[in-house]
Amino acid sequence: MRLAAQCRLQEFRGHMNPTKIEVASLEERVDHLKQPSKRRKSNDTGRKSLADYAAFAIATCGVGLIPLAPGTWGSAVGVGLFLLLNSASAPLYSFAIRHGAPLASELSFRNSLLLIFAAIVTFAGIWAGSKVERRTGLEDPGLVVIDEVAGQLLAYLLIPLSFSPWTLLAGFLVFRLFDIWKPYPIRKLEVLESGLGIMADDILAGLYAAVLLSILVTVNVLT
Repeated sequence: MRLAAQCRLQEFRGHMNPTKIEVASLEERVDHLKQPSKRRKSNDTGRKSLADYAAFAIATCGVGLIPLAPGTWGSAVGVGLFLLLNSASAPLYSFAIRHGAPLASELSFRNSLLLIFAAIVTFAGIWAGSKVERRTGLEDPGLVVIDEVAGQLLAYLLIPLSFSPWTLLAGFLVFRLFDIWKPYPIRKLEVLESGLGIMADDILAGLYAAVLLSILVTVNVLT
């Protein structure tokens, strides 16, 4: 009887003084908040504007919602855009020469077009990526692949006008290598704010890939 009475007394004291339980619960909440998270506060109110739809279309490039390796599909879009740009540069160069434009060479003209187009894609990606981040509440969401498009375009910056399919494939693989591996300081750029952080690391990965691809092409020509 005495033991049962003591148990009931301890249980009653626990109900009367829940401070320890509340402190433990508060500590658990603080520890949870301290843990790193890829989720941001979402501004999605359920109502989307035309700008929101445009941002999603630009950010995904039509392939970002593919469940399997969306970044690789984004790079494939970049390859396709480069082929279109490369084929369009020759008639545009001829047109400019006929109208007296002081152009140095067709290669420099092609590369200038490539840089301008990549810059447009980059600035569009910064805007669209920032907007999608705010809407989804996610940091660097996987459905945003316009960064891979921009980086893949830059990977072909230093190749000649005439190239083999193997050069095209090598540029694709080299860029994917740097984009996944992220050697220094590529990974450091991911901490930049919103769309800038989304785009910056892939831009640098594309430049790394361009240098390595240029070396591979040069070695192949000399051997």
